[in-house]
Amino acid sequence: MTVPTIGFLVWPGTRAITLALADEALRVARRIHPEAAYDLQFFKVEDEEGSGTAWRLPGGVWDERMEGMSRLFLVADEPPQNIAPPLAAALRQLARQGCTLVGLSAGVYPLAMLGLLDGYRSAVHWRWQDDFTERFPKAIVTSHLFEWDRDRLSACGGLAVLDLLLAMLGRDHGAELAGAVSEELVVERIREGSERQRVPLQNRIGASHPKLTQAVMLMEANIEEPLTTDEIAQHVCVSRRQLERIFKQYLNRVPSQYYLELRLNKARQLLMQTSKSIIQIGLSCGFSSGPHFSSAYRNFFGTTPREDRNQHRSGAAQEANAIGKHTEN
Repeated sequence: MTVPTIGFLVWPGTRAITLALADEALRVARRIHPEAAYDLQFFKVEDEEGSGTAWRLPGGVWDERMEGMSRLFLVADEPPQNIAPPLAAALRQLARQGCTLVGLSAGVYPLAMLGLLDGYRSAVHWRWQDDFTERFPKAIVTSHLFEWDRDRLSACGGLAVLDLLLAMLGRDHGAELAGAVSEELVVERIREGSERQRVPLQNRIGASHPKLTQAVMLMEANIEEPLTTDEIAQHVCVSRRQLERIFKQYLNRVPSQYYLELRLNKARQLLMQTSKSIIQIGLSCGFSSGPHFSSAYRNFFGTTPREDRNQHRSGAAQEANAIGKHTEN
């Protein structure tokens, strides 16, 4: 059996956890299932300055050789400023040879700088999305945890790196192995790539008003049994009229409308990611009945919960088939 070679090309400043998440998932997989073996090779883009007891990147400095790679992970925790011409040529050559290129965290930047993400969906950390979209308009930027688009993969960073590796193990060796690895690593659940990044509240609402922040946090903590606007105002120590003014000023909607949208978005997330019945999801998101939930969902998303779920499942199945055909070829 030929063991596939996976390379990690690492930029200076990369934190230990980013590499460790990927490395540990692959090593645990091999221990559990010996056939899930990968030849791991590590390359540093450049040598590190200084010495001492600080953590150092694994592997040697890249020496212009990366032959035989089936997948190459580009790993960076801050966007690189430039790419040396020999490295740029080597990456383009790997792409032409059909190597799957993976950007972890800011590792999407080198790929985009070389045009290797043009027309591909790319999961970009929320901190860099505006900059990335402006600089690379041909890339399709998403707020998802990770993306698997043909022979380009990307993860936004943090624990999403582990989510991507578990998805890779699942596609390579089956969902049972991915589940076993997640249990070994004490992962509560395997997250799908389509799940959205958890953007800090202040960044999501674009405001730093303390009463607004408190009110939204109360709403997020009380999805199943929604509070009234009066109750929220009482909890944050303002009048109802004051609360409505704050929401109108910063979010351009009244509290009840924002709360409803919050619950509907949560319901859609559950529809896409769980097998719970539609009525169960509606009740868990604070809707009193199935018809009430369906009506509110259709008014907001333009489709019923059942239609939305079926369309999502159909699209996921088609994507899986397309990936399988691409892999075979």
